[in-house]
Amino acid sequence: MSDIVIKAESLGKKYVIGHQAERGSYTALRDVLMQNFRTLWSKTKDLATGKPIIQGDTMEEVWALKDVNFEVRRGEALGIIGRNGAGKSTLLKILSRITEPSTGRVTIKGRVASLLEVGTGFHPELTGRENIYLNGTILGMTRAEIKRKFDEIVAFAEVEKYLDTPVKRYSSGMYVRLAFAVAAHLEPEILVVDEVLAVGDAEFQKKCLGKMGAVAKAGRTVLFVSHNMTAISSLCEQAILLSKGRIAMQGEVQSVTSKYFQTSLASFTERMWTDANLAPGNEFVRILGITLKSVENEQINYITTETPFILQVVYENLQENSCLNLSIHLFNEIGIKVFNSFPEAGSLGYGLSFPKCKLRTDCLIPGNFLNDGRYSLELHVVED
Repeated sequence: MSDIVIKAESLGKKYVIGHQAERGSYTALRDVLMQNFRTLWSKTKDLATGKPIIQGDTMEEVWALKDVNFEVRRGEALGIIGRNGAGKSTLLKILSRITEPSTGRVTIKGRVASLLEVGTGFHPELTGRENIYLNGTILGMTRAEIKRKFDEIVAFAEVEKYLDTPVKRYSSGMYVRLAFAVAAHLEPEILVVDEVLAVGDAEFQKKCLGKMGAVAKAGRTVLFVSHNMTAISSLCEQAILLSKGRIAMQGEVQSVTSKYFQTSLASFTERMWTDANLAPGNEFVRILGITLKSVENEQINYITTETPFILQVVYENLQENSCLNLSIHLFNEIGIKVFNSFPEAGSLGYGLSFPKCKLRTDCLIPGNFLNDGRYSLELHVVED
């Protein structure tokens, strides 16, 4: 038990959000005045009782986290993954004591340094130099301790030229570099890092991952949120998968990331339209399904950059004697086309006409062909 530095028990966070009621095409002045009076009375009661004032005619309770239980040991690097809206940032805000849980409790042993979003903990009117001392003081460091680490922080952040410039004039990249350098070098027992590192360039991200690895090896604890599964797998040994505010899985990082890919790719790898009339297409052709297969023709949900795989497309020819050619266009996350494929001359689908029928095209993508990242797919079906 003495090695456990973070323990969450039945942790939950509830938010109350307001919804504006739809107004009809005609609203009487009396109704407007009564609604405004009710809204003013409600806000006055909330203000008097210390409740947060929420805009809207109707209220809804939303659980960002629900019944979350886990433990983190000293020196452990824990990855926290999940889709957008899964509750990752809410969990980190509770662990960083930025917000209080609605239910349950969390026990933390040690000093926590957090990097949750650009500018967290920085005063925009203060210079980079002043913010280093301010952050160190907030973390409980003495001036002598901060001074001892000062040159190392500045060298890591690479902002020497702008050290005496107010940080409100920093670019987002400079902001993140300095904020991470402060959080990582002032020797916290627990380092909490959100997806904010995505703002930095590739070289800086690599340097940050190396620093977080060194922090973990030094016996301190790291909590790391990212959508980059390669970064999670390289840094962490354990991981938690959040889904709709609950823990869907926790354990060894490869198993958890595999589950994440399985759920994330489910809509892609099993995208088969049961109603052909709803499938994308026109009066000539309809795309019925897209599946991710292994080279052994088995459906897969998890791939790495080294994994060869097959993109399998099923489509339907709706015209007699049509000569259809299907091409696959793959784009990276910044919209640059990585490649496009066409059938080989003489192969099925090249220069041949078909009756009304279902067709299938397989595109083999070899291992070590794509870089790590996210890709989007376009299908083009043309008639010769």
